[in-house]
Amino acid sequence: MMDTKTVLLCGVGGQGTILAADVLAHAALEASLDVKVSEIHGMAQRGGSVTTVVRFGSNVRSMVCDQGGADIVVSFETTEALRNLPYLKEGGTLVVNDETIKSLPVLIGKAQNPPHAREDLLNLNALLVPAANIAYEVGNSKTSNVVLLGALSALLDFPEDAWEQTLVARVPEKTIEANLRALSAGRAFVKEREA
Repeated sequence: MMDTKTVLLCGVGGQGTILAADVLAHAALEASLDVKVSEIHGMAQRGGSVTTVVRFGSNVRSMVCDQGGADIVVSFETTEALRNLPYLKEGGTLVVNDETIKSLPVLIGKAQNPPHAREDLLNLNALLVPAANIAYEVGNSKTSNVVLLGALSALLDFPEDAWEQTLVARVPEKTIEANLRALSAGRAFVKEREA
């Protein structure tokens, strides 16, 4: 029996957070686990916050993630990582896309991004993933979300083929190869850091 694991994915609308959560949930199903998913879209279409909780294990009773309840937080942006930090449990893992997006209030001068977000995250032992650079290197700059999914896959004990089969079934056919390269590159990034 596997204890329930909770992964919180967060970002802003348009970053592919929901697709990544969908692939995670279905990869867990492919691994014969019970899965529950909860999504909060906010103003996703306009670059607002998007948060998805995916819980999986032998017998998942709830989709809720209280503060301090996430084993892993995967953030698609540095400010969202800091905003969702209270949900990470003590000793949990923080995986963050090494990118900061300026929200509309920041762009028009009504707010500021946290001034030292990257440094603060490094001090918290976050795994900063240069997802945009990796996606570009493997041939499709739009696959940053799948690079982060690949990084996550290196931290979870699901068979690689569960990730790959799920990804193939969930992305447009013309993007399959690029997405598979992004998944592999994200996984390799974490494995190289662990070596």
